Parts: sequence; structure tokens; C-alpha cells
Amino acid sequence: MDTPHTGIDARLAAKMSMAEQHEYLRSKVTRRRVVLGGIATAGTVAASGLVGGVAQAQTPGLLTRPATGHHVDGALVAPFGRHLQFGADPRTQFTISWQVPLAVRKPFVRIGLQPWSLSHKIEAEVRDLHTPQLLNSKLPPVDQFYLHARIGGLRPGTTYYYGVGHDGFDPATSAAFATIGSFTTAPARGERFTFTAFGDQGVSYHALANDSLILAQNPAFHLHAGDICYADPDGSGQQSDGADYDARTWDSFLAQTESVSARVPWMVTTGNHDMEAWYSPNGYGGQEARWTLPGNGHDPKNQPGAYSFVYGNTAVVALDANDVSYEIPANYGITGGKQTAWLDRTLAGYRGRRDIDFLVVFFHHCAYSTTNSHASDGGVQAEWVPVFEKHQVDLVINGHNHVYERTDAIRKGAVSHAVPIGGTTRPATDGTVYITAGGAGRSLYDFPAPDSYEGSEHPVDTVTTWHSAKGGAHVVDTVHWSRVRYTGYSFVSVDVEPARSGRESTLTVSAIAETGKRIDHFTVARRAK
Repeated sequence: MDTPHTGIDARLAAKMSMAEQHEYLRSKVTRRRVVLGGIATAGTVAASGLVGGVAQAQTPGLLTRPATGHHVDGALVAPFGRHLQFGADPRTQFTISWQVPLAVRKPFVRIGLQPWSLSHKIEAEVRDLHTPQLLNSKLPPVDQFYLHARIGGLRPGTTYYYGVGHDGFDPATSAAFATIGSFTTAPARGERFTFTAFGDQGVSYHALANDSLILAQNPAFHLHAGDICYADPDGSGQQSDGADYDARTWDSFLAQTESVSARVPWMVTTGNHDMEAWYSPNGYGGQEARWTLPGNGHDPKNQPGAYSFVYGNTAVVALDANDVSYEIPANYGITGGKQTAWLDRTLAGYRGRRDIDFLVVFFHHCAYSTTNSHASDGGVQAEWVPVFEKHQVDLVINGHNHVYERTDAIRKGAVSHAVPIGGTTRPATDGTVYITAGGAGRSLYDFPAPDSYEGSEHPVDTVTTWHSAKGGAHVVDTVHWSRVRYTGYSFVSVDVEPARSGRESTLTVSAIAETGKRIDHFTVARRAK
């Protein structure tokens, strides 16, 4: 919705930055003693850049600090919510993360080349979160325990099997064998692969249905463009928000997603609902505890949702759009322009590499969308669109608006090349296509124009919409770039094909509805270097 969770009166919250909301909550709520005291700082280890120093190791090795502290009988505690993430180099570095409902002793990962031979035992790190009874809330305090093992020295293009455990629960035993999962590292050279993407998922039947369809695509990785679980269900900044915030929703989300994320790297970035004021001044303390992302962005400790990685011939850049959003300014300007400067340098570096054909960028707030709920964010348009155009970004994927929408190729805010359903665009000359993929599972929004999608096309020449201006005002726009609109649950699947025998490299982009029906497809083509 509109603002991050605070549990603060709406008129007051509207005038406060995320840091001010954090300070206000801390001054009003007495925090009881955190279980596993002192380990909250351990999360900084996973973002400290240690991965780079061991990337050439011959065998998988420990990159995290082991957990310490109180424990219960581990035989009575079952791990859940496994989720994978890439390290800075997806060919050799992965992170395995999971959750336990109670504190455990000596958590670890076993890993090997066969499911029955998990020869390497790697200690894991625990990051705990304590959520007290917040303002106006009737919910009890909650303690959550997230475990992470960052692993380096893996072989490119290799499938590994792993199991997570702790004292009293060993995945190598027959009783825990069902917890064994697998992952495959990126190939050493560019090969054909698929990735998927959406935003605004939450916990629901529709979210689960999308997960099932995503798994059927057999993607190399999945991109989640923010508003991940909706522990804050409305984000409206009302006085009742404290009663609505439920940290346990993260437990439900990770359990729901495990069928996919235990084998497919789940690469997330931050939406407005992911700023949770209680945990840290920037609102990202909860994010840092639950995820271990590559940590190669501008400032991974203070902005975990900004990072990049390369898979095959495609560079992927994740951004934290809260930094530039005019519509929802709780973290506006948090980096003082440094994230945008990092984006410019990063895209320039990738565009100059001969082994990289495509640049894909994903973040939460929409650069271009026409829904009645959020439409386009003027801050994104002002700060980042010129950078995308400068470096000929091939595809931009957003969430925030709970629909599917796709533009024609755009340059300087106008259509530079029409891209009909089934069409082809070449960003080197045509401009950039922007996708809103926010139909992952939350309640749907609507458009000011009729739906128009594959099998039910109702094209219009113009759509009257708006974009947010600095200060939150709405500026009315009449636009020509809204090519595909679909009010329904869906996700995006992208097939990446490197050039063969002098031909063009391609991204074949499809939008797939919850029913399994394709609702859009087009091709992005680029001549190999």
C-alpha cells in the first residue's frame, strides 16, 4: 500500500523518516531481553566481503561465523523455510539459509555431490530477531532464528546436494533424509537458461499457485521485486498498524516458498512493505536477518537490497527503490545519491564486458505503470531512467502495482519502438521495455483502461494515468506506451539464448497467468560482441 509499518499515528508517521519512526518505536516500547543475546551483530559477517578471498578454494568451505548461545534438545526442533541465494559469483558461491522455531546448538550444513554422501560439514551462523508487543498490538512477543551458511569454492555447472541440521538433528540420518535439497551452480561459460520474476507475493493460495508454476519452468534463479511477505499487511501508516503487524507471517512465507526456494536461488530486493521500523533505523534489520544477498552493492550493511550478479551472458542488478521514491519517502535520499552513482558505474562495467550481452534490472517501485493505485514513480523516472537509457538496459522488472503490465520500448518517456505481443525489440537502437510483474499473490489492483493481453487484445491509443511528484502529489499523464495490461495473478519467465554462429543473443520473455496460460510474449535481441 502506501507507507511502511510503524504503529504510529498516520499524521505523525507521514512527517517521519524511517530512522525517526525507528527511534520513536524504540522510545515507546520496552524491549525484553533477546534470546541468544549478542548474536544479532553476527549478520554483519555475511555481508563483510569474505567470499571474494576464498573463491578459488578447492573444496566447499566455511564463510560464516558459528553460532553460540542457549539451546534446547535439538531432536525436538525441525528446520524449515530453506531458501538459497547466490554469492557474488554464482559459479562458485552460494548461501544456504533456513529457520528454526527455537534456539539450537551448533547448526550446520552438510553438502556433497550425491544425496547419500554429504561429506562436507559446514558450521552455520544464526541471526535472531526479537519482536516485542508493538504499539496497539494484541499479538505476543516473537523470537525468530534464521541460520545461514555461505559456501565458496564450488565447481561451476555442478549440482550439489545439501542438508541442514544441528545438534540432535542430522540430515545424514534416515530420520531427517527428507530435508535434503539440491542446487546447481552457474556454468563456466554462457549457456541457455531460464529465470523467473515477480513482486508483491505475500502468503495466499494464489502465491502458492504461482510458486508451483515457477518450479515447472525449472529456472536457474528467481527474482522477487519486493513486498515479500506482508508481515505488515497494509502499510498505510494508520494508528492500527501496530495491531496488524505480525512477524510470524515471515514463518508462513518461508514455509510456503520452500518448495521452490530450497532448490532455486530466491534473489530479493526491498519494497515499501519490507521497511520494518522496529528492527533498525533504516528499516532493513529484519531483511538482513532473513536473507544473505551478494553484498557487492553500494553499502550492503545499510542497503541489502542493492547488489548485482552475472549468470551466463546476463548481468542482473537489484536496486532499493525506497531510496528514490517520491510516492513513499520514508527512506528517500537515504544514500545521498551514492546508490545511483553505483548503478551508473556497475552498468558501465557490465556493458563494457565482452562476455555479457544483456543487462536486466529489477526493483520495487514502478518506472512506468498505469494502475489506479500507484501508477509511475516520478523519483524513479528522474533518478534512474536516464541511467538505464545511457547504458541501453535490456529489461526492467518492477512490482508495487498488483497486476501485469508491459510497455513498448521507451526512450525519454515516450514510445521509441512499438513492441506488439510476439514482437521483437533491439535495445541498442529501440529503447528499454519495462514490466510490472506485481501479480504474485496479493489482492489485485485495476487499470484506467481495458485489459489487453494475448488471446484478448483490446488496444487503446492512449491511457490517462499519473506519476508521483516530489512531495507526493499526482501529476496527470496521457501516455501511449501501455502495450499489455492483465488484471490477474501471474509471473514472468525469461528464456536466455546466447548467440550461435554469428546470430543474435535473445531474451524470450513470457508472462504466465496463474492458470498456466500465456498472456504475453516478446523477444529482446542483441548482437553478440
